[in-house]
Amino acid sequence: MMSSGTSNNMVSASGNNAPGPALKTYFKTPEGKYKLQYEKTHPAPLLHYAHAKTVTQVTLAHLKEKPMQALSESSSALGVRSAAARLLGGGNGGRTLSFVGGNGGSKPVGSSSTRIGSLGASSSSNVVGNPNFDGKGTYLVFNVGDAIFVSDLNSQDKDPLKSIHFSNSNPVCHAYDPDAKDGHDLLIGLNSGDVYSVSLRQQLQEVGKKLVGAQHYNKDGSVNNSRCTCIAWIPNGDGSFVVSHADGNMYVYEKNPVARWHICQGPVNDIAFSADGTYIATIGRDGYLRVFDYKNEQLICGGKSYYGALLCCAWSMDGKYILTGGEDDLVQVWSMDDRKIVAWGEGHNSWVSGVAFDSYWLSPNSDGVGENIVYRFGSVGQDTQLLLWDLEMDELVVPVRRPPGGSPTFNNGSQSSHWDSAYPVGTLQPSPSMRDVPKHSPLVAHRVHTEPLSGLLFTQESVLTVCREGHIKIWMRPGFADTQSANSDSFMSTDFKEKPAIAGKGGKQ
Repeated sequence: MMSSGTSNNMVSASGNNAPGPALKTYFKTPEGKYKLQYEKTHPAPLLHYAHAKTVTQVTLAHLKEKPMQALSESSSALGVRSAAARLLGGGNGGRTLSFVGGNGGSKPVGSSSTRIGSLGASSSSNVVGNPNFDGKGTYLVFNVGDAIFVSDLNSQDKDPLKSIHFSNSNPVCHAYDPDAKDGHDLLIGLNSGDVYSVSLRQQLQEVGKKLVGAQHYNKDGSVNNSRCTCIAWIPNGDGSFVVSHADGNMYVYEKNPVARWHICQGPVNDIAFSADGTYIATIGRDGYLRVFDYKNEQLICGGKSYYGALLCCAWSMDGKYILTGGEDDLVQVWSMDDRKIVAWGEGHNSWVSGVAFDSYWLSPNSDGVGENIVYRFGSVGQDTQLLLWDLEMDELVVPVRRPPGGSPTFNNGSQSSHWDSAYPVGTLQPSPSMRDVPKHSPLVAHRVHTEPLSGLLFTQESVLTVCREGHIKIWMRPGFADTQSANSDSFMSTDFKEKPAIAGKGGKQ
């Protein structure tokens, strides 16, 4: 715990001379083996010299079987007309929200220098169509160096189908929404602070390495000149999205910037909406998780890591729990009902860089009677490991306490105030004592890459892991590895907007 960010037993492809143990192509769980089916990567010759300046993230994109929608004329001509009256913080009668103090209040932040950014539409002339693209499928979108790559998840080809290069900055974050307005379903945030929205289908239809038909936001830092850190579509937001930046600000866009939230001092490292869009969670360099009622622009709850910055966060599909991970090597489980940390996952040897709930997993112990929900989630870290966890709240036990001068006792009726009490709405909690939070151990710990990991994704049939160097591995679930074929179109065959169920011991939905 509290490591410097690298594991002692981690093997780097460009670091230690002594090779580490060979990586296994499977790992075991109580329900069976997860097998490495194939890998995705980038053609090395395509990489720019700035390769090491970004960390690879992966977005899963499912293109529906429908013709590409023509971009409406209004989408490229809106400019600043509709947003001028609503932009927050520009001295134009709007309001700016500041949550740095952590008291849930909203106060104006003087920022007369904030400028309204224009929205520009760029297009490529004389583009050539791609005859091999059939207009449907499931794709992986990932960034490496100065490029965005797109790979076909259903193909066993290692190399991507498409590469899109950026001439003066590196892409660092992206998000996909299959139902986005005007067909612009893919968002891309750059290290320069610029933001683009494009049609993924259109990019795949056209041959070439440049964006086609892109809408450009925050051009030349007109709204914020610090790097983008995370970007997300607002669920049921009618085409709206949010972008967080390294200076602690988060902006809401409705074709143009319409709101600025000052979240924290220092970078906002990650943002995540609950599935229904009611809440948004943010985590930052200051080590705080903050959870907001998005519509009412109100801080609900939050708390500090045990040590250092938080780096990643994720919601359970039912909105009851939030996972966070960071520089203290811990996976925190935050309860929205209790408004506090209810478990610490111990198992990583270095910084935790990615967390996610497995909403497709069904407990093998379901007996049709029990009501206690069991959650499966995963985490990856700079120690190159994938950890899987099963969380059953009834099995969590408050740790043994050692009163001064007394013998160890269990907390039966005399728990600490942190464990017993829910804090008032709008309160940011300090870091809890190590003795006050139940500890949780992983079900599986498996070294899956030779480089530090940066993220993971769960699909109906697989677990995807990605390292910061841009290599992706697809691990098939038990029962799927033997039946999956290279040309199958079964991956994520259901609509991505459909919320998968979280099942418990009794199969309770």
